[in-house]
Amino acid sequence: MTTAQRVLDIAVAEIGTVATGQNNVKYNTAYYGRTINASGYAWCACFVWWCFAQTGASALYYGGNKTAYCPTLMSYHKAQGQAVTSYQPGDIIFFNFSGGTNAAHVGICESWDGTNITTIDGNTSSASEANGGTVARKVRAKKYIVGGYRPKYDTELEEDTVTQDQFNQMMDTYLAQKATEASSDWAKDGISEAITAGISDGTRPQSFATRQEVMQMMVNLGRQ
Repeated sequence: MTTAQRVLDIAVAEIGTVATGQNNVKYNTAYYGRTINASGYAWCACFVWWCFAQTGASALYYGGNKTAYCPTLMSYHKAQGQAVTSYQPGDIIFFNFSGGTNAAHVGICESWDGTNITTIDGNTSSASEANGGTVARKVRAKKYIVGGYRPKYDTELEEDTVTQDQFNQMMDTYLAQKATEASSDWAKDGISEAITAGISDGTRPQSFATRQEVMQMMVNLGRQ
């Protein structure tokens, strides 16, 4: 499943990646399907797209489509009703560093303390916030934020859509799988002794015991 934490973990792992030449970086290569070495290919949005794509969740970025243009991406999430002002890890955060209201840069929220926001961004640096050529962790004041949006991660989808019957079916499948798992090597001697003593029949060693099964094993033990 794709969660905010998975996307953020992928972004954090990329910190320190640096473009060579002119915007020659793996996020542009993946996005455009060819090596880029030219001006006009700012890649902050491509970096965010790449992070979502690595989890198989491109649909959360731009409905399964592509855009490398921050204003278009911000307009999309705004239209989805995903705007937030109390930011959480995994939120998509848009910035403008010149006092405007248009989206000039984008990153992924790592933390927010009510005053400053920490994001993981592509194509930034200490020398240039919006075109610095590096993946970095950035701490910025609230005044630079022009939009924050929370994609509908899987955890939210599950809360909305999983019924009790579906949950029961998933649990039945899980328990059936556990019942077929062999015992761990360290437990084999003890299981053998329990079988010999008549305490347990030794079946389903990796599965759970019900209260009635536990009580019967205690009775069997008391008979020894």
